[in-house]
Amino acid sequence: MPMVRSILRNSLILLAFSVVSTQATEYPLASAGQHLVGALRTVEARFEDTLDDLGERHGFGYLEMLAANPGVDPWLPGEGVEVLLPGRHVLPDAPRSGIVINLPEYRLYFFPADGQRVITYPVGIGREGWSSPIGQTRVARKEANPSWYPPQSIRQEHAAQGNFLPTVVPPGPDNPMGPYKMNLALGAYVIHGTNKKFGIGMRVSHGCFRMRNPDIGELFPQIPLGTTVTIVNQPFKLGVAGDVLYLEAHAPLDEHGLPSTIDRQAAIQQLLQEQSAKVTGFRLDWTRIRDVVHAEDGVPRQIGVRLPE
Repeated sequence: MPMVRSILRNSLILLAFSVVSTQATEYPLASAGQHLVGALRTVEARFEDTLDDLGERHGFGYLEMLAANPGVDPWLPGEGVEVLLPGRHVLPDAPRSGIVINLPEYRLYFFPADGQRVITYPVGIGREGWSSPIGQTRVARKEANPSWYPPQSIRQEHAAQGNFLPTVVPPGPDNPMGPYKMNLALGAYVIHGTNKKFGIGMRVSHGCFRMRNPDIGELFPQIPLGTTVTIVNQPFKLGVAGDVLYLEAHAPLDEHGLPSTIDRQAAIQQLLQEQSAKVTGFRLDWTRIRDVVHAEDGVPRQIGVRLPE
């Protein structure tokens, strides 16, 4: 009977976090050298929709929806307004193994061991003063229905706002860890769910990586202990598809995860030099490059065509 009660308790906890379906996006990888996945599409907003609603419904984070739809009111796009879903991605320049998180993109990529596909999800990252780390680590521990033990620094921050946290928050709808968590072998950083509806695809956390609950619920069982986790800061990504060279640009973050004032053009020049193998043989359109960098809309745009042999 105690075991039965435990199973029922865990099931009820997970049910409290659950929603109808997950919005992960899975793409096939036809070759090891494939740079781009996915496609762009549009949907018509309903009267009551917000950009965050549409992002949750279709598997995108708030800031990427905002960037891809300049001029659209994020809180009330309006009945019948066409909203772009930025579902085409240049894959990050990183090992295609395990989990890859690109901070300026607010997006996690999971490369299963079969090497034939990639699955991607939006994530929330560390906010100002609590930046997410950069580097390579691994999944050190996994836990379903986790308790939350807020560190002293977070308890002090909340106390200063008149919100006094307990030393332990048990599993359930008040737990900010959500139904699952995966601890990284890197400080106290965690990939976890959430008890909040808003904040996916934004700088909202204390440095951890926040996922929607159905997304972490889908990802969690696929991740063995020891899975490599690579965290990168790549606001600009180059990719080749056929005879076209693409550039995807996001608003840069500095090494502390804060909005960056870097020289964008200098950063692009450096990127082109570092990834010269992708660029060789293409005629570059510098006007297009300037426009893409200026827009920072997170959508892969054509910046070059292959020169005739």
